[in-house]
Amino acid sequence: MDKKQSDNLIPKNNVGITETKYFTFAEPPNELVLDSGEKLGPITLAYETYGKLNEDKSNAILCEHALSGDAHAAGYHKGDKNPGWWDTMIGPGKAFDTDKNYIICSNVIGGCRGSTGPSSINPKTNKPYGMEFPIITIKDMVNAQRYLIDHLGIKKLLTVVGGSMGGMQTLQWIVSYPDRVCSGIPIATTAKHSSQQIAFNEVERQAVMSDPNWQDGNYYGESAPIRGLAVARMIGHITYMSDKSMAEKFGRRSKENKTIFKFDPDFEVEGYLHYRGDSFVKRFDANTYLYITKALDYFDIAGDKQLYEVFKNVKAELLIIAFKSDWLYPAYQSREIVKACKLAGVDATYCEIDSTYGHDAFLLEIEQETNLIKHFLEHVYSGRKK
Repeated sequence: MDKKQSDNLIPKNNVGITETKYFTFAEPPNELVLDSGEKLGPITLAYETYGKLNEDKSNAILCEHALSGDAHAAGYHKGDKNPGWWDTMIGPGKAFDTDKNYIICSNVIGGCRGSTGPSSINPKTNKPYGMEFPIITIKDMVNAQRYLIDHLGIKKLLTVVGGSMGGMQTLQWIVSYPDRVCSGIPIATTAKHSSQQIAFNEVERQAVMSDPNWQDGNYYGESAPIRGLAVARMIGHITYMSDKSMAEKFGRRSKENKTIFKFDPDFEVEGYLHYRGDSFVKRFDANTYLYITKALDYFDIAGDKQLYEVFKNVKAELLIIAFKSDWLYPAYQSREIVKACKLAGVDATYCEIDSTYGHDAFLLEIEQETNLIKHFLEHVYSGRKK
């Protein structure tokens, strides 16, 4: 996409052409100490920024991505036909207004989209880490991001926001660094994974590891376990939608408008799942899928304490958003966070959106989310000025 093309194709309220940047830290012997006790370094984080940082660096918003996301949250990379994964929410006049705010989005450690992960080169062996990459947690992801925020010279974030795994990172930020966050917006998330959520992830991991091409994670330079990863993604997509949204989108329609009496993908929903799985494997690493789903399962913000106890030191004001049809991260889990906040004396507002989209609603209910977030951020702004 050249400049002439971009001028014609990019909407006026879009941030335009963007580039991914890279920040490397934790060079030996100053490696990052992980939750597991292992050390990792050097570490590179891929990140993108949108808007301008104001003079006192008080307008920075950290946007956290979900499981399959990356640093490219908004705008277009050169040559791309599609914008970043949350482009509908980031840009001039949007929920996260780049005329007012400086938005940061980084790919998490353990990722495969520019940040250090299992597909990265292990400096000790000069080969990809594979399964020698240490287990990482949501807390490790946030601790790594803190180095990036330091690098950018930002002492306090105006807000941290994210849906799903991004919501977990948001909660971890407000608990781990209470003096560095003014507000948080956790969306469609939980304070800890339930046994059902762990079960779904384990089935997805087994789909990957059962692929003969997985080879105990040592498939780099050879045929990747794309069938196993595609099946894992198909399972995931079923949990992201609701029964109603699937009925509305697919029903029981056949692709051929007739029953073909074969084991080929016959129904439209089957074709959709195959398409999502096949497209996913072109951009995502199988080992990264294993590591990040495990990080989700290990997440428990309270640990051995009561949930309200870990929120006692939280200073951020919260806007917590859930969706009625979300059965992967059901609304009751968000209400548990709200209850704990109230017991801890944390200022928390709860909004439950009546959407039929299921878990995917946090990416699709743009108008309602935008209205809620704009009003919330205006309130946070006014509170900072007092």
